[in-house]
Amino acid sequence: MTTHDLPKGMIRAAGTTGTHAGYMPGFGNDFETEALPDALPQGQNSPQKCNYGLYAEQLSGTAFTAPRGQNERTWCYRIRPSVHHTGRFSPIEVPHWKTAPNIVPNVTSLGQYRWDPIPVPDQPLTWITGMRTITTAGDVNTQTGMASHVYLVTQSMQDEYFFSADSELLVVPQEGRLRFCTELGVIDLEPKEIAILPRGLVYRVELLDGPARGFVCENYGQKFDLPDRGPIGANCLANPRDFKSPVAAFEDREVPSRVVIKWCGQFHETHIGHSPLDVVAWHGNYCAYKYDLRTYSPVGAILFDHPDPSIFTVLTAPSGQAGTANIDFVLFRERWMVAEHSFRPPWYHKNIMSELMGNIYGQYDAKPQGFAPGSISLHNCMLPHGPDRDAFEGASNADLKPEKLDNTMSFMFETRFPQHLTEYAAKEAPRQQEYIEVWQHLEKKFDGTPGVK
Repeated sequence: MTTHDLPKGMIRAAGTTGTHAGYMPGFGNDFETEALPDALPQGQNSPQKCNYGLYAEQLSGTAFTAPRGQNERTWCYRIRPSVHHTGRFSPIEVPHWKTAPNIVPNVTSLGQYRWDPIPVPDQPLTWITGMRTITTAGDVNTQTGMASHVYLVTQSMQDEYFFSADSELLVVPQEGRLRFCTELGVIDLEPKEIAILPRGLVYRVELLDGPARGFVCENYGQKFDLPDRGPIGANCLANPRDFKSPVAAFEDREVPSRVVIKWCGQFHETHIGHSPLDVVAWHGNYCAYKYDLRTYSPVGAILFDHPDPSIFTVLTAPSGQAGTANIDFVLFRERWMVAEHSFRPPWYHKNIMSELMGNIYGQYDAKPQGFAPGSISLHNCMLPHGPDRDAFEGASNADLKPEKLDNTMSFMFETRFPQHLTEYAAKEAPRQQEYIEVWQHLEKKFDGTPGVK
């Protein structure tokens, strides 16, 4: 992980130099950080007068009365309150970013689908204009469900900022590095890492090198959390210490700026005369964070059978129904395969959950062909799926010695809601029309003779 110079005019907390500069470790911690000495009040949240002439303001990610273990809020000490960072709102069109419910006439989501990597075009595209929605699920108005997107970014946002009142965003880079300059600090993000951008947080997205392409899971529901480990115990999977939240960094720039807001699936803009990234100090547990997927410690079968893919859950967003997630983010990375007398790849399956997969790099073991880095597949609620013929034959006849599954990293956005294709996914994105045929060559092997395998 490398650290890059901050944008000109941005001031970061003192003493943050070195390889891991600018980050605080831990998942769900109550952090405190200041970019100027004594900017953070001690012993109270809202003093009569804040140092440096700052304003105290609370950002609440949950209801005030949420249970203590789920309650999330951050106190910000900023140059101007947020009411000064918006003016009159004007509706704008962001044609490729869609929000649930979004059921398109004459587009069927019933089927097994796969797409080649979406090419990054030559035209200038920012984080906002370069978002391409693939599926939507649930209903943003009831704060349930999700959307899946591919982002194609060729241009940094210049004096332009964004926040979503609808959702938190889980960002999964696949090519190119991005910088998220947020109200609460700076996150630099590269492939093999992920970031969470919470609902209501204002930020600007810049290219560190480009162009950039990746995946986004837009979560309308309860925030992502670490899954319960149950009998696994206190260690492995995603460990809390490997999550990193940014230290305070702020801009004090008087420059015409545009702020774009996503609210109930609609986009609006407002114009102000300064940068809204003006939080000099903050404390709390509601903030952006990043995580290095290379630190994920997978757990699996060490004797026989293939465990459920839920064993590879990195983050989960609860639905209110015990054990059934609004969204699970699942990671399939390098690991050892050692199960005896077992079919080691994922088995054939029909599922109440709907599964959208993406390939970050390498080759996925259940689909050795046609699922290149940057590709996407969708297997919706109760639609059968599983290994193609080559994967089945290879695994059925393999010498079952210990084998390292190497050079692979794929993920899954899994939700309890059916995922509906957008018109872009159905008609413009490079869908593999022949994908369904990968199962047509599976052979009938039954012969009715006892003991024959």
